[in-house]
Amino acid sequence: MKKLFLLFTFLVLSTNSFAHYLWVETNATGKLNQKQDVKIFYGEYTYGLQEKVGEDAFNSVKKFTVWAVAPNGEKTKLEVQPSDFFYQTSFTPKTNGTYTIVVNNNEIDVVDYTQYNYGIFKTHYHCLAKVEVGNKPSETASINPEGITIVDVSKKVHAENGEVTLKIFYKGEIAKEQEVDLFVKDLWTKKVKTDADGLVKFNLPFKTKYIIEVTKKEEVPGKYNGKEYQFIFHSSSYTFTLK
Repeated sequence: MKKLFLLFTFLVLSTNSFAHYLWVETNATGKLNQKQDVKIFYGEYTYGLQEKVGEDAFNSVKKFTVWAVAPNGEKTKLEVQPSDFFYQTSFTPKTNGTYTIVVNNNEIDVVDYTQYNYGIFKTHYHCLAKVEVGNKPSETASINPEGITIVDVSKKVHAENGEVTLKIFYKGEIAKEQEVDLFVKDLWTKKVKTDADGLVKFNLPFKTKYIIEVTKKEEVPGKYNGKEYQFIFHSSSYTFTLK
């Protein structure tokens, strides 16, 4: 009974750390020279949980940076403003092609979960979304040499009953046999693994929001802000919505 209680306590506490993830939302299509709004959330989408800006959970992960990566690879840093349940920003596409929105946070304090048999670790969040301007989709940008990145290599624009093809990288290398989670609202989830080329495919049966998350424990100890940790918990998410 004591072990069950500790496990339950661990799961509750973990909702404020690695069980959560950052994700970024924006319209899947944009127009030349028109403002494109971007929102950054923290929580667990499939459970309908979005943390509130200004409270402890979101404050612990708010040191993120946001970039708009143009089709030619040019990066523009975006400044964010707080709202109620998200941070918001925007950019203006200047050329046709695929823009990648990248949110990265590798500045999260070390947490100690040894009493729950999980260890002492720091977290690295990396999340992406894409914006198609025009009608010629191309691969999303890959700019996370310190952790996981999800590259959308789909040949067609996402559509209901279509398919999305993703390629997963870890520190610039193809991630073979990597577990990948697909989340949709109301607890609908699917779990698959990448193939030998780091590829994974998902069908898109619903007009809804899709969030893909990939996680990995980097079993290398270190020190951050004066605190030692046993490993790094990497989490990368990719979000798009079918309307």
